[in-house]
Amino acid sequence: MRSLAFAIALATLSALPQSPALANRHTDITVTAPWSRATPIGAPTAVGYLIIANHGTEPDRLTSVDSPAAGHVSLHQMSMAGGIMRMRPVVGGLEIAPGATISLDPNGDHLMFEGLKRPFHSGDHVPAVLHFEHAGAIETGFVVR
Repeated sequence: MRSLAFAIALATLSALPQSPALANRHTDITVTAPWSRATPIGAPTAVGYLIIANHGTEPDRLTSVDSPAAGHVSLHQMSMAGGIMRMRPVVGGLEIAPGATISLDPNGDHLMFEGLKRPFHSGDHVPAVLHFEHAGAIETGFVVR
């Protein structure tokens, strides 16, 4: 009887939708806190932020990102030079060293959703797939706020 109750509880929990804000663990890579900002009508781009941790003993690399919400998603690097903020695409992907955690946030590197299919509204869930050199494809969802 106890094993039947456990099986029912396990089936119920696994049927619940996973919150995109929760950790999405795949092999040694953990993706947490994916979010984006709402966009005005007609905006061609949106940004995406998240945290990636490498719990493994080997480096991995975020090589690309796909989303049905945009024509293209690229990784952008922000830097300051002479008091001027500059933004440019990252070539070759983003390496995550063993034991390292990187944060894509409003004050630095971020994902750029380009060619939006429609505006991002507060409360939306924007699906995306992050492609890593070793961990492979990791599905996640960006909460729009």
